[in-house]
Amino acid sequence: MAAPAERIAVAGMGIVSPLGNSVDAAWARLLQGESAFERMQCEGLPDLPVARASFDVSPYLGKLQQVGTERVSQMALVAARQAMADAGLASWAEPERVGLYVGTGMGGAATMDAGYAALYGGSRIHPLTVPAGMVNGAAAVIALHTGVRGPVLTYAVACASSAVAIAEAAHALRRGEVDIALAGGAEALLVRGTLAAWHALRALAPADEADIARSCRPFARERSGLALGEGSAFLVLKRESDSAGDSRAPLAWLAGSAMRCDAVHLTNPDARGQAATLRAALAASQLAPADIGYCNAHGTGTVAGDPVECEALRQVWGDAAPGLAFSSTKAAHGHLLGAAGALEAVWTVQALRTGELPPTHGLAEIDPACAGLGHVLGPGMRKPGLRHAISNSFAFGGSNTALVFSRA
Repeated sequence: MAAPAERIAVAGMGIVSPLGNSVDAAWARLLQGESAFERMQCEGLPDLPVARASFDVSPYLGKLQQVGTERVSQMALVAARQAMADAGLASWAEPERVGLYVGTGMGGAATMDAGYAALYGGSRIHPLTVPAGMVNGAAAVIALHTGVRGPVLTYAVACASSAVAIAEAAHALRRGEVDIALAGGAEALLVRGTLAAWHALRALAPADEADIARSCRPFARERSGLALGEGSAFLVLKRESDSAGDSRAPLAWLAGSAMRCDAVHLTNPDARGQAATLRAALAASQLAPADIGYCNAHGTGTVAGDPVECEALRQVWGDAAPGLAFSSTKAAHGHLLGAAGALEAVWTVQALRTGELPPTHGLAEIDPACAGLGHVLGPGMRKPGLRHAISNSFAFGGSNTALVFSRA
């Protein structure tokens, strides 16, 4: 067996999420089974369940700066600054040795939506539409306002974007390209054009008439689709050898990761490809399936996607599958697309830190096609001996990513 790769320390975390912008406070809401969904009305569309984020960027951007800065970039900057503060980093000792790795599926969706509305409505297009709407805009804004001068890279890999960014940041650290990495993602796509496109794809869950909070129900027999959310999450990552002198112990270790492609279909997932990703992530971490005590599932709530993920897990875990605690937090905060992997990485780290597991909100009657795993229901569960956990991100295009974290 090859020598294990150096572990990567999670030194700090920051979020902007529909459940709140404090990791601990949002985590508490998640464990309590709260939901952030509300109804959104757009002309020409039925009411849709969405999960909005509320945040204040004024500590980091003045009023004039805010005018020319896209919503997705503002959220990214707030979460990145929080992660830096959590890691005790007000600035960088060697900015050229810091790397920034950002995932986003759609970049400046609000800017592009407004631009097309202006174009076809016969009004003036905002002169900053290109720099505000470009996919790497969030990364550029973070670098500009935090002084990162190493590699500043953006990954657009649909729902796996920010998980890919975290994995790539860890690889860059292990290769010695950077000494500190700021990695995560952001997404702000709750605008008419994007919602109309997703509605046309027939992937969105309708608003539950009785209880909007139950609109998205991953793994449930009666599930009917995904619900979109917005937000941002970032991690500060360092090599284990470089974190030894830090005043605070790491929040967790990023033990390994893997990225693989189904190469089967643009939108329909494939269990073989997902299983290959899971096996590769375990091998990179030098762990066996039975070592993993919790899986933060991709679990979007779509009719086609959820059973495929469950089948992939059953293939890899085999007889140990019923003992794998398993839940999807998208049932509480929605699907953040390009930012989903980063936010769910934060929840996976929190599970290791606290020994508590969040439930799949609203899940009561499990689809038989999703059975055979240790679904976490109701108010969640305690698991104080949890040592290793995995977070899945399976994207359109068949691009799959799995991140394995270990308790510090």
